Amino acid sequence: METTIRKASKINQSITFKAMVIGVLTLILLIPGLMIQDLIRERQDRSIETIEKINAKWSNAQTFCGPVLSIPYTTTHVDSNNKTYFQEHVLTITPGNLTIDTRLFPEERYYGIYKTILYKSETDISGNFDKINFPKIENGTIHWDQAYMAVGVSDLRGITDNIDFKLENKQYTVETTGNLDTQIGKMLAIPLNDPEVLQSEQPLTFKCQLKLNGSSNINFIPIGKTTKVHVAGNWKSPGFIGNFTPDHTITENGFEANWSILSFNRSIPEMWTDGQTYSFEDSSFGVNLVDPVNHYQQNMRSAKYAIMFIALTFVVFFFVEILTGKRIHPIQYLLVGLALILFYSLLLSISEQINFGIAYLIASIATIGLITAYTYSIFRNRIQTGALTGMLCLLYIFLYVVLQLEDVALLIGSIGLFVILGTIMFFSRKISWYKQEDEYPQTE
Repeated sequence: METTIRKASKINQSITFKAMVIGVLTLILLIPGLMIQDLIRERQDRSIETIEKINAKWSNAQTFCGPVLSIPYTTTHVDSNNKTYFQEHVLTITPGNLTIDTRLFPEERYYGIYKTILYKSETDISGNFDKINFPKIENGTIHWDQAYMAVGVSDLRGITDNIDFKLENKQYTVETTGNLDTQIGKMLAIPLNDPEVLQSEQPLTFKCQLKLNGSSNINFIPIGKTTKVHVAGNWKSPGFIGNFTPDHTITENGFEANWSILSFNRSIPEMWTDGQTYSFEDSSFGVNLVDPVNHYQQNMRSAKYAIMFIALTFVVFFFVEILTGKRIHPIQYLLVGLALILFYSLLLSISEQINFGIAYLIASIATIGLITAYTYSIFRNRIQTGALTGMLCLLYIFLYVVLQLEDVALLIGSIGLFVILGTIMFFSRKISWYKQEDEYPQTE
């Protein structure tokens, strides 16, 4: 019985058993690490909800489409009982050429600690419709006097001024249609009431000026057979979205982007009738006003390195324990690990209030200072404590560099981990693990 107890005690005090305990502690600390990631996601979701509320009061992201020409007509039919009935239809025709020139004026708005990007825009629209060749309709009557132009805007709340619309240099009134959602968005209608203009042998030219508020991004539908769009704004971090890539220039003062899209570049017909549905979303494109400082994204990326920080810190503690014979209790490992996890909570809470870089500096100094003081109380050795402090400083500097290098973060991170593993293998190459096992301090 006594022999069994001694063997069990020896196993409990062996290096192998201690390494297994440290490994288990590292895995246990993954739980609070995952809780931190959940907290980051929760705060990010709350930020998104708040931003949506701000945008709703201003105006949501805008999608612009049009103008298109809509011409109602009626067909006459006779059923099997020789009763005559009528069906109402609308033929929609797209412009031959469409040119859009938009100037964006972005600004940042805050609601408490949350920030959103809003914009004002001024848009000049011009173009023409080719001579109208109305399809031959059997038993049909065309209502030229009821024809109208239609412009689609996704959020009509963003319109800040009366719309100046001209057809053949004649001014027309723009009306709302009860925010009716159609293929081209929530529709604005321009009644023409001028049959002679529509039946002209010449193309119909139009001009329109639109002042529109929006948030986050602005999009366009290339409704014309030939569509040219120019967008300029004083924003240094634009993102170009959609299925078409523009010619663009980006400077410290802002950006300019130009699209030129032809009819065979997109799946939009030149005309359609009534309920014939087509997907315009596949053809949309535009500008996204990117927030270059998304601290939630940076917090999430940093939290994914938590296991590396914990493992490397525990490795240093373990090597010191082996080489010096200084016993470190698993509870002390656990407390150091919790301090490393607390760094991410500090970083998240501070970065919501101030710049991410400054928040990172404050959180890392606080964490390193706490672990350094606690380590010195354990080791009672300045060299050993200094080595651990130096390693933590290098780790936090390495992590910050990785967070800043978005495009090559994976490459730099992989190389850094490879170098760290190689360093550990180099310094542990001369350790005689079996000899250390035999000489490891035992307790009676």
